[in-house]
Amino acid sequence: MENNRKEPAHKLFVVSGGRGVAGHTMVQSLLIQYPDNKIQVIIIPNVQSNEKIKEAVLRAKKANALITHTMVNSALRHELLKACREEGVKEIDFMGPLANYLEDKIGLKSVNVPGLYRRINAQYYDRIEAIEYAMNQDDGLNPRRLKDAEIVLTGVSRSGKTPLSVYMSMFGWKVANVPLVKGIEPPEELFQVDPRRVFGLSINLTYLVAQRHKRLSQLGYGDNPSYTDKRNVSDELQYAKTIFDRGGFTVINVTNKPIETSANEIIGHIYDRFGELERKHQKPPEN
Repeated sequence: MENNRKEPAHKLFVVSGGRGVAGHTMVQSLLIQYPDNKIQVIIIPNVQSNEKIKEAVLRAKKANALITHTMVNSALRHELLKACREEGVKEIDFMGPLANYLEDKIGLKSVNVPGLYRRINAQYYDRIEAIEYAMNQDDGLNPRRLKDAEIVLTGVSRSGKTPLSVYMSMFGWKVANVPLVKGIEPPEELFQVDPRRVFGLSINLTYLVAQRHKRLSQLGYGDNPSYTDKRNVSDELQYAKTIFDRGGFTVINVTNKPIETSANEIIGHIYDRFGELERKHQKPPEN
């Protein structure tokens, strides 16, 4: 009889005193060279005590997993190496040999602070995180994550939601956008967001119809009366207005405006409402 059971995946733990991003990236950079691999990569972040080290090592032992690690704190790194030896867990040290060279051969002193690279480059990482968020929340995707948005844009098709979302995300703002389609109820999560963070994009009827004709032409499609007919489009705009009113959203007219102008207007409202220090959702402090 043919055996159809799947072979269990090997497990590889990435142990880090920070978020584990560096170690995970290094592992994935290598694994991508082995497209047939069935290795499950598990990140164990914020390992900053002997107790956390013991937990990680015992967990790896139970899973018969290999540990890779990027421990920049020398004392914790030595403790991890010791625990792996005692428990018979195989490990690969990504940081130790280089750290030893820098300290023993060159005479440099480590500050032993996990996550320091990310903290120093926090603005860059915030921007990358915001861009990823905007992409994942584009056009109404993942409505459950709307609660994490710092700014939410909503409006009819071709009102400029996506380019405006991306533009603001490049400055570190987490922006989601939700399309409004007549006859389809918006996600309930839209009305659960603080309405001071939600902006309805209003646009002139004639300008919007022209934008839709232009879009169809760019895509090589013929005319679509339900998409470009003035009466239908007018009905869509009226429906959008009822949603804006219902949610108590701030209406921004984007007709023939540069993206920069609309973005500055929206961000200005956020600063006015939440202030300089509280303009964004507060993040939990890093360990």
